[in-house]
Parts: sequence; structure tokens; C-alpha cells
Amino acid sequence: MKRWNLILALLLITSMLLSACGKPTPTATPAPATEEATTAPATEEKVTVTIAAGAVGQELELAKAAAQRYMDKHPNVTVKVLDTPDLVQDRLGLYLQFFQAKSSEVDIYQIDVIWPGDLAEHFVDLYQYPGAKELAAQNFPAIIKNNTVDGKLIGIPWFTDAGLLYYRTDLLKKYGYDAPPKTWDELHDMAKKIQDGERAAGNQDFWGYVWQGNAYEGLTCDALEWIDSNGGGTIVSPDKKITINNKYAAEALDMAAGWVGTISPEGVLGFAEEDARNMWQAGNAAFMRNWPYAYSLGNADDSAVKGKFDVVPLPAGRAGHGAATLGGWQLAVSKYSKHPDVAADVALFLASPEEQKIRAIQGSLNPTVMSLYQDPDVLKAVPFFGSLYDVFTNAVARPSTATAPKYNDVSTLFFKAVHSVLSGDTDAQTAMEELELDLQDLLGYESATPE
Repeated sequence: MKRWNLILALLLITSMLLSACGKPTPTATPAPATEEATTAPATEEKVTVTIAAGAVGQELELAKAAAQRYMDKHPNVTVKVLDTPDLVQDRLGLYLQFFQAKSSEVDIYQIDVIWPGDLAEHFVDLYQYPGAKELAAQNFPAIIKNNTVDGKLIGIPWFTDAGLLYYRTDLLKKYGYDAPPKTWDELHDMAKKIQDGERAAGNQDFWGYVWQGNAYEGLTCDALEWIDSNGGGTIVSPDKKITINNKYAAEALDMAAGWVGTISPEGVLGFAEEDARNMWQAGNAAFMRNWPYAYSLGNADDSAVKGKFDVVPLPAGRAGHGAATLGGWQLAVSKYSKHPDVAADVALFLASPEEQKIRAIQGSLNPTVMSLYQDPDVLKAVPFFGSLYDVFTNAVARPSTATAPKYNDVSTLFFKAVHSVLSGDTDAQTAMEELELDLQDLLGYESATPE
């Protein structure tokens, strides 16, 4: 994090110097007046646009390659890609520092699907720019609705996500299983049997199941999947009722706590996505919960599990169905950019069907453009995009809309409560009772039973 501390220090120093000199804060260049505009942004002058992007898996490399393709078409534009922290909370903290300083250092932000409502005031309306309306119409309507605040398109979808179960096809066959687990109980039993067998064969580093157990947004995603699949609701309902304090939510968390130290390593309580993937890809786990990006990396030439795994929906709980948390990232243009017209053109290029196709094939990043789920090149590279289409289109949303603009606070309270259960600091029933009270204080909402 030293690099981020340096960046933030420079921003604060810059703000202090501007204040001392009596210079006004830079303002954004006016956006085009209407969405009917058809002229490309003026780029006769040399312009530099900076994107704050993620670096999980191949994201950074793919973003840099896409930026180069844009620069090849627009020689007067330089597109820089800024590497930002992997953990969502750390990335959000960095973004908020930029916004507080009204910094023009970053023109385009990669934002989580849960952020449009909370961060809308800092971004331009992309509908003002040529091609945005047409591109938006090609995307999943639910994601466009999620990214629209007060009629303004805050972010253009870049890729979407949903939680999936990765499993070792070779090991299931070795231990006599004809199919992957359909329920969490089946997963536990299969993971334990395979783990015991592999350790007896000499691999003492082998574990049955790896997932995201660190106290961060990733744990909110995992825990929501356990709870919703068990009939425990989605923390806060769409009609703004706090539903988390119920026996089915507590049962789901007690179940997951039982995995720690049995089929999952104690260290899973510090795992994020890449920690789980690294253990899985080294051949040291039978099952893994992760996002689609791990598929192409798992089939890379340096992967110990290349050609030995597949993906399926996450297992079902008491409710009789599995649940996959909706994820995904958007591109949003900063109001503080000195070149918002060029930045918008870059963002729309990066989110175009052509670019989304490249990212799907090379990085198994789920497109948001609907037609790409029928594209033969995409389906050849990532077959499960077709077979698991319903998982992606029916993923469970976190309560970011119902709790905006306080979702980040809600999630933090939630994942800390869940982590306390997983680590054995408290029991699930007590943790959910205390969480309910904390959410009532934060939101002022009434409580209810999940439907």
C-alpha cells in the first residue's frame, strides 16, 4: 500500500499548493449538449486520459492491451492504465481520496456494480455522448437500470460476474463421483473424502474447498450465497426491510463456520479471490468458489489443473436452489476530468461489443452485451457462458439500491459479523441479532422476515 500512500500524499500536497496560491479548483470541460451529437471528440491536440483499473487475474493486462488498440486508432490520445488495489474497500478508499480532492488525475474509473448509487455525484452522464444510448441498448437491461441514477447513465457496463463452483473433474472420477455436488451437504462430504484420499497419497497441502473468507466485500458475496440458498434472504430486502436476523441465515453461517479447519484451511479466513485461485490452480483443492475470470487462468499452460476441471452453479441449501451473487464492473467518467469528451469516447470504446468479445475470449470475463452469449468464438473459448447463461442473468443482487448511499457501511457491518462467526468469536444467532440492531441504527429501517 506504500504506493497508494504516496499518491494520496501528492494529491493532498497539490490541493494545499493550489489553495495557497489562490488558484481555483480545475473544472470539467462542458460535455456535448445533446445525445444526438454525432461528431467524434476533438483530438487534434495531444491528450492524456488515465483509467483507474483493477488488477485481479488478467484484468490489468487486458485493459492495457485495449488501451493500446484505442491509441492505435487515435494517435493524439495517450491512454494510461493505473493499477489500483485488489480489495474493493481499499479501491473505494483510494477513489474517495481522489474525489475529495476533485482531482483530474484520473479520468475514467472502473467501478463496482454496487457503487453507482453511492458515487453518482462524481460522474458525468454518459448519455450525453455519441453512441452511448445505442451501446446501452445492447446490454442487459438490468445492469443498465442498475447503472442509471436519476435518469443519468453513470457507468457503461464493462463485464459482469456471478459466483461459480469450480471442481476437479479428474478427482471426482478418481473417487467414484459421477457428478459435482448439488447441495452444500454433498459438497462437504465429497470434499472431505477427496481431501482425505489426496493427503493419504502424500499431498499434505491438499484441501477440499477454498473460497473468500477475508473480512471484505468478497465475504459479503460468499455469505449472501450461503444465506440466500438457505432461504435466509438478502440482508436488506428491496422494499427496505432488514431481514438478516432469522434462523435460516444463522444456520447457513454455522454451516460455513464448520468448514474452517475441516475441509477449508484456517487461512481461508484471510483469503481473497486470488488467494483461493492460487491454491486451486496449484492443484491443492478439490473445489473452489470464484468468479468466471479464473477459468481462462486455470486453463493456462502453467496451470496444474489445466484440462482437469469444470464449472457449475453453486450448491443449493434448504431453499432448494443455489444462489450466485451478482458482480461486475463498469466504466465511469469523472466530473473532474479535463477531457471528459475524450474520456467518454475511450470508455465507450472499451465497453464496445468488439472489445467485450476480446476480453471474454482472452480472460473469460463475462460480457454484458447480450448477443455475445450466442457468439461461436466466445462459446468455443468459454463453453460455460452458454450453459450457465441463466446463472448470470438471474444472479442475486446485493442490497446496494435499497441501502444507498450507505451500502458500503451496510456491507462492512455484515462481513465483519460473518467473519466473527467463521473465526469462532461468536455464534451465528448472536451475531445476526447484533447486526440487526446495528443496521437499524444505521438505516432507520424496520425489520421483517425474508420472503
